[in-house]
Amino acid sequence: MGEQLAVVRACSRQGLAGGLVYDALGMTAARKAGCERIYTYNVKHFRQVAPDLHDRIFMP
Repeated sequence: MGEQLAVVRACSRQGLAGGLVYDALGMTAARKAGCERIYTYNVKHFRQVAPDLHDRIFMP
């Protein structure tokens, strides 16, 4: 729970809300799992919340 709370707090500090928070939580899990590719129809938001994973985010 601590890691998720840290993500929510970081989003709050950045002024992110709604679906972006959900996306940030998902990207945190993808980062932790070491995912090589992340597929989404919402590439813009995923890259916004996880710019360090920019090259791993693709549209299906």
